[in-house]
Amino acid sequence: MIIDRTIHPIEERSYAILRSRVDLSPMPPLWRAVAERVIHASADVEYAVDLVTDEAHLERGLRALRAGAPIVTDVAMVAAGITARETVCSVADPAAARMARAAGITRSAAAIRLSYAEVGRGAIWVVGCAPTALEEIIARDVEPALVIGLPVGFVGAAESKEALRGSGLPAVSNVSEKGGSAVAAAALNALLYHQGPEIEREEGNA
Repeated sequence: MIIDRTIHPIEERSYAILRSRVDLSPMPPLWRAVAERVIHASADVEYAVDLVTDEAHLERGLRALRAGAPIVTDVAMVAAGITARETVCSVADPAAARMARAAGITRSAAAIRLSYAEVGRGAIWVVGCAPTALEEIIARDVEPALVIGLPVGFVGAAESKEALRGSGLPAVSNVSEKGGSAVAAAALNALLYHQGPEIEREEGNA
């Protein structure tokens, strides 16, 4: 399903400004859409060279979204940034706290286990806060349609994203320690809001 949305004039102006400061036109269309929305959300043009993904991974994620794949987030702040679709977030579930204590893992990692038990394979996973959530996704082999791994922080964030890139999973990540809930949600929203013809041609040829 393609989401029909009205673009606010402030958003239009923001995109005009960012395009005056950084030229992303050589990028493949979905990669450009993700990069521009992340820059729009963060006002940080360095994401133009910091984000790492593959157009084929984004196409796979977009197809999954349009087929109704579940969206799982690591924290409520990421979920709050995704308004066009329902999401699954188990971090506030009391069972996550109990599992974390019993297994000696973080609550974020326990929440990933709970969410996987609910959604199974083929989901879209969006991590903007907890490196341990991203590590659990990699270790648990959840067979995702796409992992958006953009946790932020000085402890474990860059390392978890490097591990994601090394895992071979279809993914969006970034190299530096920066990231966060807003940019992770923005990367997902870029796919949800995409209306270009590229993926429709691919789907028509499938």
